[in-house]
Amino acid sequence: MRLKLIAGTVLAAVMAGAASATIVGAPVDGALGLQQAVTPVMENTVSFHNLLLWIISAISFLVLGLILWIAARYRAKTNPEPRKFSHNTLIEIIWTAVPVLILIVIAVPSFRLLYFQDVIPEADFTIKATGNQWNWTYEYPDHGGFEFVSNMLEEGDITSENWEQARLLSTDVPVVVPSGATVRVQVTASDVIHSWALPAFGVKIDGIPGRLNETWFVVPEGNEGIYFGQCSEICGIRHAFMPIEIHVVPQEVFTAWTEAANEDPYAASTVLASYYASQRATRVAAAN
Repeated sequence: MRLKLIAGTVLAAVMAGAASATIVGAPVDGALGLQQAVTPVMENTVSFHNLLLWIISAISFLVLGLILWIAARYRAKTNPEPRKFSHNTLIEIIWTAVPVLILIVIAVPSFRLLYFQDVIPEADFTIKATGNQWNWTYEYPDHGGFEFVSNMLEEGDITSENWEQARLLSTDVPVVVPSGATVRVQVTASDVIHSWALPAFGVKIDGIPGRLNETWFVVPEGNEGIYFGQCSEICGIRHAFMPIEIHVVPQEVFTAWTEAANEDPYAASTVLASYYASQRATRVAAAN
């Protein structure tokens, strides 16, 4: 009864129209490049990637040009008598100094990005993720300590009735976070090494038995939606079947979901279903 009351409250509260249950972070057939960046960490990662792409491309074209020039200029037909020398001071200085300068150019933003990823800012709350063979256990210690096990949906269970679902990526119980909140994620494992990874968030961290690793993310408001990740450490026969599904929702929806999850985390998804139903109703009303 209380879950129905909470769901009804959410239904009334979000009619103003935040983002719908749209899959934002997921692989796309035929796409090139990285997934759309939705967190500051991923935005910085993409910027660093683009810088490296220019540097690597320039080096590759330079080396290719030198190879072609040498092959044409110094082939046996045009040089029947090859020159014999063992040193050229200027060239040796150039091929030592230039790579050093390139490494410095790469190192400065690289260290800055590593520091940005590693130093966790003051978090609004913490989620603990434990990797198991082959699913994830999640705990919300700052919201009553409830926990649940998240398993991949089998293909026959995918309905997209309440929200969009994807083969091999959707789970029976998704993780829910509010937009605009800084979330600390503590990652460990109960058996073998796993890896908690979400490409759109720029997050990838190993879960190691007996060790607690930490990472963080914040999804700015306006980027609500559904994001997917997967275990990225080969962990056994069903390694490819332990996905991560995160729903980013407005704060009031998250609050209602945590209240429901403290009663029964496996039934709290009704709050999400009501929220997404309200979004569909709002769009239909606007279209008419």
